[in-house]
Amino acid sequence: MIGLIVLNIIPIFQTVYQSFFKTGDFGKGNIFIGAENYVKVFGDSEVWQALLNTVKYAIVEVPFSIIIALVLAVLLNRKMKGRSAYRTIIFLPMVAAPAAVAMVWRWLFNSEFGLINNVFHTNVKWISDPKIAVFAIAIIGVWSIIGYNMVLFLSGLQEIPHDYYEAAEIDGATGIKSFFHITIPLLSPTIFFVLVTRVIGSLQVFDLIYMVMDRTNPALDKTQSLVYLFYQYTFVNKNMGYGATIVVLLLVITMIITVFQMIGQKKWVFYN
Repeated sequence: MIGLIVLNIIPIFQTVYQSFFKTGDFGKGNIFIGAENYVKVFGDSEVWQALLNTVKYAIVEVPFSIIIALVLAVLLNRKMKGRSAYRTIIFLPMVAAPAAVAMVWRWLFNSEFGLINNVFHTNVKWISDPKIAVFAIAIIGVWSIIGYNMVLFLSGLQEIPHDYYEAAEIDGATGIKSFFHITIPLLSPTIFFVLVTRVIGSLQVFDLIYMVMDRTNPALDKTQSLVYLFYQYTFVNKNMGYGATIVVLLLVITMIITVFQMIGQKKWVFYN
């Protein structure tokens, strides 16, 4: 509780407080300006573009990372040779150094000598084309998180009694029917947990964009997230008040989405 209060709750109140101020010249001093930052943020096209970029990233990363991880978890939950090795390989991106991951994917996505374009004989500008750059970043996000999601799903699958599957098999149910009528309902609490955490995580994406996209990239405006924009205003432009306002906006959006998720879970999540 002490750690939660000191590291999470107090900073939230400090951020909200800071959003009512404008940082002075050279990042020194605070000038109280009331709700001026909030009026500005709602009329700032750069903020809304960053929000749109964040939503695009989440739309790709969240469902694909969940579906792929769930399929892998079901496959690797069965008895098979080398199961532990496969689990380890899939989980490795979670423990890989982010800087190394960024360097590898920048090479893979390179439009001139990247591996992907050379293998498929294409000339796609994966991370420099404003139309597709955010989706390329989302692909990296999916690759990075499926191992973590898979471990959570494996934990949930191992809690499902095998008796249910035996009874379904006796009644003539196929593997697909057992999956949709036994596995999914009994795994729904884990799926809901992964869904909530991934939505929150995708809305807070920063490190991938920061490390893969350099400041001279023409597609940066179409890929920068709200958190990246917060970083630019707070640590580059030294306007901490406006940066705090952007974070408060993201916090409100995240809370609203989470509330709707909590309400909606009553229709499809089964705890008993």
